[in-house]
Amino acid sequence: MNDIEFEVLATAAFKGERVAARRLAARSNVSEAAALHQVLVQVAGAQGLPQLLAERDALRLRDEERRSARIAEKARLLEQRTARMRPAADGWRGWFDGSAHPNPGQIGIGALLCGPDGERVEISRRAGYGNSGEAEYLALTALLEAAGQLGATGLVVHGDSQVVINDVNLSEQAVAAGRGAKGLEEHRQRVLALMAPLGAVSLRWVPRHRNGDADRLSKQAIDRALMVRGDE
Repeated sequence: MNDIEFEVLATAAFKGERVAARRLAARSNVSEAAALHQVLVQVAGAQGLPQLLAERDALRLRDEERRSARIAEKARLLEQRTARMRPAADGWRGWFDGSAHPNPGQIGIGALLCGPDGERVEISRRAGYGNSGEAEYLALTALLEAAGQLGATGLVVHGDSQVVINDVNLSEQAVAAGRGAKGLEEHRQRVLALMAPLGAVSLRWVPRHRNGDADRLSKQAIDRALMVRGDE
């Protein structure tokens, strides 16, 4: 048996059959190729080895087609998600971040708003005392206020606070059922009121490392707050 014939048998064999062939080769002191041939002949039975190999080849092709179809479907869904996340060429983009030091403690908020014609607004300021959820909401509020003043349209907002993003994106039914973030209800209402005149506004979560500018701006605000306290 040549290498090509053995490769055909090895491709057709199931894992258990290959294991059985290796054990047979060890017991009988024959080559693994000869042992695999013997195992598959026994499996084929009356239909014969050629028919078994043909069936296994057809099965392998069907499996490959199914795998290719799954890969193509995943690629299609990924492209759909990417297209939904891609802002329009004439749209505005924003990022926000809020932090409290400690938590609760002094709040610093940061936000970045970019327009399609090169507009760029940076927000970095203290926002009183509170917890991290309040800080994130106050940062989003400041961003939306700036967007409203500039007449931003097609706004896509990014933040790394899943609590706030999920809370704002809740349906009215979910809010009525009490699934909103506790203690942040007034902030949510304020944000929704600011979003209403802007038209379609999309809020999307991003990991912290993709929210670097807003994070930097909020930390700068915290640093200034701590410096002021240190001078008092």
